[in-house]
Parts: sequence; structure tokens; C-alpha cells
Amino acid sequence: MTTSLPVEMVTIPAGLYRVGCDRCYPDGSVRCYPEETPAREVQLDSFQIDVGPVTNAQFRAFVSATQHLTVSELPPDPTLYPDLAPEERIPESVVFQPPPATVDRSKPLSWWTLMAGADWRHPQGPESTIDGLDDHPVVHVAYADAIAYAHWAGKRLPSAEEWEVAARGGLVDAQYAWGNELTPNNRWMANIWQGPFPWHNEELDGWFWTSPVGSFPANGYGLLDVCGNVWEWTNSVYPVASGHQERRTIKGGSFLCADNYCVRYRPSALQGQTVDTATCHMGFRCAKGGP
Repeated sequence: MTTSLPVEMVTIPAGLYRVGCDRCYPDGSVRCYPEETPAREVQLDSFQIDVGPVTNAQFRAFVSATQHLTVSELPPDPTLYPDLAPEERIPESVVFQPPPATVDRSKPLSWWTLMAGADWRHPQGPESTIDGLDDHPVVHVAYADAIAYAHWAGKRLPSAEEWEVAARGGLVDAQYAWGNELTPNNRWMANIWQGPFPWHNEELDGWFWTSPVGSFPANGYGLLDVCGNVWEWTNSVYPVASGHQERRTIKGGSFLCADNYCVRYRPSALQGQTVDTATCHMGFRCAKGGP
């Protein structure tokens, strides 16, 4: 570890907490995905967690101190991808590109492109930059990159259960980090997609891509951006059949979550992600303490 960054953290007290989701809410207003169920109680030790996801400015400080190269800046690992042709062994990362309205929404690869030159400094492709985006969450971060940053900062990644408990902000069984209404008093509370996904974002919340950390209200614990903006890595293994590439659980959804397609920006929702994958909507926050 080189140094610690003075990132504000909040303490979540030890206790018995309820996580997960039941299949049906009484009013039927929210879909729960099978991997979230059933709702259950977990006992957690006290831990600390970053108020917000790691920003471009914070990640730049880490890179400056360590000369770290992210997974997206390196050729694919030949042990994981032995069949790649030489011309395919180039640094790449995954970028969202809106498709035409005729797209088949059952084929999500239609709006994702593996793009050479996309990385944390070039979030939308090689011609893009993060100039003026210091306070936006860093993206195109693979699991190993998040672990490296956390180690340098004297921290770790949270478990999926720690992340969810913190994201709920003290609420029990609420649909969102702020309660059960998506837009209380007609106010958007998170950076998510409005409009027909994936071809038209109406940007009613003010953003198409990432938003500055803290653009939306904090939850009950003072945490920012736990719903939407960027997916966040946790250290919890996501179970997959033997023989498949390792996956870790990611939480929080992103600016590409839409009520008409995906509601995984809710605190109980989760997804598995292969550890070497980096995308234009994936970041992380750190924790420390606990077990």
C-alpha cells in the first residue's frame, strides 16, 4: 500500500439485517428476480463503507502512485482466451451503443460493442475523454482493478450483503434506497434510464451517461449513488456451474437500468459478472473493518 485516500466513509453498526426480496410485493408493483429471493436475515459485524463510488479523480491518484494498468488497457489473458487470433489480442472494453428501435430486446449483445481503445480514461471509446469528469465514478474497471485500488487505499471490497445493508439506508423491505415510490413528489432519485430502452433515453433525470457522485439525494445512512449511475463490484462469489469463468456479484444497477427492461437498480437486486469484464457502466466503492 502506498497511501490512503481521505475518502469519507460511514460506519454501519453490527446487527441482524434483512436482505433479499420476496417474490411479490403486496401491490405487485415490483418484479423480484429469482436470484434475489427469498428475503432473509443476516448477522453482520460493524464495517465502514465509502459514501460514494470511487471517482475518476480518486482512481487517477491511484494510477499516478502505482502506475497500475487496468485490465482494459492490457491484451486479453491468453490463458483465459487461448483461441484468439493475434490480431484480436488487443486492449478492448465494452461500450454501450444505442441500437435502432427495431432491435430485438431479447438479444442484449445488439447494443454492446467490444471496442478497442475504450478504458477508464476513454469511457465511450478512444475519442472520448474524462476531461471535466473528475467527480464522476470511474468506469471500465474489472474486478482485479477494484481489488488493486482497495489494497492501495488500505481497504477492501464490501460483500454483497454488506453492500445491500448499507444501500438500504436503514429501511426494511423498501423497494428503493429512499422508500417505495420511484419518483416521490415527481423527483428522480437516481441516474437511471427513462424512455424505451435501449434506443431512446428521455434523460428526465438530467443524464444519459454517468452523473457526478452526489447528484441525487443520499440514503438514510448518507450513502450516495447506491441506485443507478454505475454497477459496483463486491467481493462475493457469484455461483456458476463448474468449469465456467469466475464471477463476482455486482450491485446497484446503472444509468442503463430502465423500468421497462431491467429493475436491478433496487438494493436487493444483483447480478453476476465475469471478473475480467470491464464496461462503460461498471465501477466500485470500498469498505473496511468487519470480518
